[in-house]
Amino acid sequence: MKILGNIIWVLFGGFFVALEYFVSSIGLFITIIGIPFGIQTLKLGVLALWPFGSQVVDIPQSSGCLSFLMNVIWFFIGGIWIFLSHLLFGVIFCITIIGIPFGMQYFKLARLAITPFGHDVL
Repeated sequence: MKILGNIIWVLFGGFFVALEYFVSSIGLFITIIGIPFGIQTLKLGVLALWPFGSQVVDIPQSSGCLSFLMNVIWFFIGGIWIFLSHLLFGVIFCITIIGIPFGMQYFKLARLAITPFGHDVL
């Protein structure tokens, strides 16, 4: 069932969201300061490509306020736009009963698009 869900996901918008993450990570890898942001967006891009069967866990806050600072910076350099695209796709998919599981995946990704640091994808 996970494979079928992922195939439908890729066909109906998942590819474009993953592409959005991959393009932003390539842009972030250009600078040395952006490398940690690029690594995190690559992880989220893989999650956006195959979300069913993947799990997101919270990392214990051993880095203190560093992840908070990086989340604030991420919000301004691109997190808000990716969040809005997840939110839009989530609302569109939740209109129908069949699309509700896909809409919920988009809402999960929207939460991660705002604060990607402090979470890990398994």
